[in-house]
Amino acid sequence: MTGQSPLLDVRNLQIELITAHGVVRAVDGVSFTVGHGETVTLIGESGSGKSTTAMGILRLLPEGLAVLSGSVRIAGRDVVADPAAARGVRGRTVSLIPQDPMTALSPVHTIGRQLGGAIRLRRPGLSRAQAREKGTELLAQVRISKPETHWKTYPHQLSGGMLQRVLIAIALAAEPELLVADEPTSALDATVQASVLDLLMELQERTGIGMLMITHDLGVARLVSDRIHVMKDGRFVESGPADRIVERPAEPYTRALLAAVPRLGAWDEGEPAVREAASSPARPPGEEPR
Repeated sequence: MTGQSPLLDVRNLQIELITAHGVVRAVDGVSFTVGHGETVTLIGESGSGKSTTAMGILRLLPEGLAVLSGSVRIAGRDVVADPAAARGVRGRTVSLIPQDPMTALSPVHTIGRQLGGAIRLRRPGLSRAQAREKGTELLAQVRISKPETHWKTYPHQLSGGMLQRVLIAIALAAEPELLVADEPTSALDATVQASVLDLLMELQERTGIGMLMITHDLGVARLVSDRIHVMKDGRFVESGPADRIVERPAEPYTRALLAAVPRLGAWDEGEPAVREAASSPARPPGEEPR
């Protein structure tokens, strides 16, 4: 980031949501930056305000139901002071990778139509054939084998991992400088999750793109992040380099998040029930134990 302005500069962002039960301050004065080639992660339990922060930054919260204050500069343009600026940077400077690949894509349109539409939105002068050529290249970039065969495929014909790769390709179609990834692996199993994270890190290394990652998983945050902000009740309770947050957390809430990460325990060979089950021969169905 030396000598460069940050891609994303958030200062004292507050987001108040108007609900049937009154006004709720969902985000309460958070500040952070994301630079070129950097991954910054917001982590916290459900309801902590991390996804609301991301949607507020992109101005994707419902108009009239969300009130924003503070400053959010994307490539130097303040989208809080000038909501029209958000329309100028979305799909160009910044792209979103949404949370659930199973619902983020239209079920009645082919992958090619949806990806091609994103490409032509960024490059309106392209013909359909040119958009298809570019789209095939993007699908190859996100490691979809034989991409030309998937152009006329519908979303229900692909696995969750493949759909997440398609969403990443659609986000990259905008040729963005900044990616906002909202729980991009939460709906995937562990093996597919690892491959998608590896893909994102490879893309970042190759292109120098900045990433704002939203997750509740400290394991994911540890793998991909340069810096982590731990969020609770709309505020940051702890911030710092990823290795320090994970290895030496200062706050009880961060330690509780770490303790909630499942770990594979050792098999206790001295446990009587285990020894008995391991040494007893199998009985035919219906036979009573002696």
